[in-house]
This record gives sequence, structure tokens and C-alpha cells, in this order.
Amino acid sequence: MIEPITVNNISVSYDGNEVVKDVSFSFKPGSLIGVLGPNGAGKSTLLKAMLGLIHRDHGDVRLGAKSIEEMRKKIAYVPQRSNIDWNFPIIVKDTVLLGTYPKVGLLRRPKKEDKEWAMECLRQVGMEDFANRQIGELSGGQQQRVFLARALAQKADYFFLDEPFVGIDVSSEEVIIDILRQLKKAGKIVFVVHHDLSKVKSYFDDLVLINKELIDAGPVSKVFRPETMEKAYQRQLMLDGLEVSM
Repeated sequence: MIEPITVNNISVSYDGNEVVKDVSFSFKPGSLIGVLGPNGAGKSTLLKAMLGLIHRDHGDVRLGAKSIEEMRKKIAYVPQRSNIDWNFPIIVKDTVLLGTYPKVGLLRRPKKEDKEWAMECLRQVGMEDFANRQIGELSGGQQQRVFLARALAQKADYFFLDEPFVGIDVSSEEVIIDILRQLKKAGKIVFVVHHDLSKVKSYFDDLVLINKELIDAGPVSKVFRPETMEKAYQRQLMLDGLEVSM
């Protein structure tokens, strides 16, 4: 059973400077959530803090009654492409097979069914024909699809993607958002750090809008409004093709 996710008063600081301050929100299963905010707003930091990848000054994350640390095997994370070493000598199918390790275990050899599942995940993202290619030989969109396949291989319930649409082709973006919608339909909870405001209404049901502090969180219809966006971006924006006076 997939439990709601609740973030309680997360704060993060670097060298004494608070970059995320007392952020709290909650979402139920079956949610596709865009994490929005201007450059330097703390979006990626918030995601990493939620996952325990960086130190939190205070605050916690609960998945139902359990801490996120207790539910590690139920969580999949796709980092920014710029944070990945694409020169690492590994082929595509082995990259995806790594996604089975949280359940298989690092010291156990993957079984035939694990390898078949990895190939099925590659098929879901349209990358099965590239299974034996080196990961560094792929385009940006293809690499992003492979890392989504690795996340799918984990059979997770909670997905966290950090700017998955940056620097990729249109067809890859369409494949990725379609899969994220399928995950949402299956009752999963999906967080996506995102920056393209023109796609917000078509991609997401819910939003987390931050600029170091939480500006608002909830349904797109509630958060994605001129007065709310003004608080976060503090400048003129285009919403629905109309210039919004800030």
C-alpha cells in the first residue's frame, strides 16, 4: 500500500546561509507534482534534503507512519544529468540492471528474471535497441530515458526526478512525461523539479512553489496564479501566453 508523503519543516543551510527554510507540505498517492521556483530557489536542495542525500538542519519526511529512511527501497531518484559521470564504462542494459540492486542486493548476482525485467523497463522507454551501447554514446534524451528505465527497474512507489527535461529532445520529453503520467495513474507519488512554466498546466496536477521558503503547495489551479507566482519569481512572467504584471 502506497502511503501519503508528508514533509515537516525542512531547513537546509550551507556555510551558515539558509537555502531552504521551514518547508512543509503533504501529498496523497496518485500525485504528479512539479517543484517550481526561480534559479537558486532551493528546488534541487529540497529534493536532496527530502531524500536524506544532504544534511537537514531540521525537519523530516514521513511516508505514512514511517520515516523516509525506513522506506529507502521504495524510493527511486533520477539526478540531474550534469551530476552524472557519462564517461563511466557501462553499457545501457547494465545501467538499468543497477535499478534491481535495492531488492536483489549488491552481493547477489542478478537472476534471469532480473535481466528480463531490466529489458522490459528499457522497452517501456523505447531504448531496447540500445541495450548494448555505452551510456556515454547516447544523446541527452536517450540518457535520460535510460535513467528513467533504471528508476522503473526499482519497482518503487515514490519517484524523484531532478530537472529531467533539461537539454533533451522533444520525443524523449514526450516519452518521459507519458511514463510519469502512467506512474501517477498507478497510484505512485512523483516529484519533478521543473523550470518550463509553459508546460506546467499540461504536465502536473499539483505544485510545490518555493523561493527558499515555501510560497504555496497544492493543486495547479490554486498555486499557478499570477499573484502566487509573483511572490516566488518577483518579475514579469508569461502565464497562458499572457504577460503577467509583477
